[in-house]
Amino acid sequence: MPHDTKALAIVTNYGVEQDELLVPVRHLRDDGVHVDIAAVEPEDIRTLVHDKEPGETVRPTHTLSEVDPADYDLLLIPGGTVNADTLRLRGEAVELVRAFSGTGRPIAAICHGPWLLAEAGVLDGKRLTSFPSLRTDLVNAGAEWTDEPLVEDDAGGWHLVTSRNPGDLGPFTQGIDAALRSAAAA
Repeated sequence: MPHDTKALAIVTNYGVEQDELLVPVRHLRDDGVHVDIAAVEPEDIRTLVHDKEPGETVRPTHTLSEVDPADYDLLLIPGGTVNADTLRLRGEAVELVRAFSGTGRPIAAICHGPWLLAEAGVLDGKRLTSFPSLRTDLVNAGAEWTDEPLVEDDAGGWHLVTSRNPGDLGPFTQGIDAALRSAAAA
């Protein structure tokens, strides 16, 4: 990746699926990407494993209200049922999604993360995947849902990378890499 590439992960302070946050963040950082993690509050983020077991505690670098979306090349939206359901009620998170999609920068969302995309109203005509329980919500938001480990879509002038669950993190990180390379080449 170009040395000045920056990614932004957005989460709530409780309930994000541990591996859906930490695996992509560590992968990107290992590739030289500067990654910021923005949470609702400046306190520690309590991750969960499979939505129930306590996971690692992570320190956010910013709050959602402090970040400027123009500073980043990619938006990462990890899942976790509690995280995703709470995040979609945060106006700052919804506006971050709209800022990225409106300027053509890639968004990567996994598992329950696409709920935020539905809330932001940016899914019309997009093909994607997610945790299966979101299918109806995403279709009702205008998306074409499919059950695949990785779905990438360029409809609407912005690149969307989606995966279903932590078992898809290998393809998901590969999709993120491809999206960042494509954006850097544009």
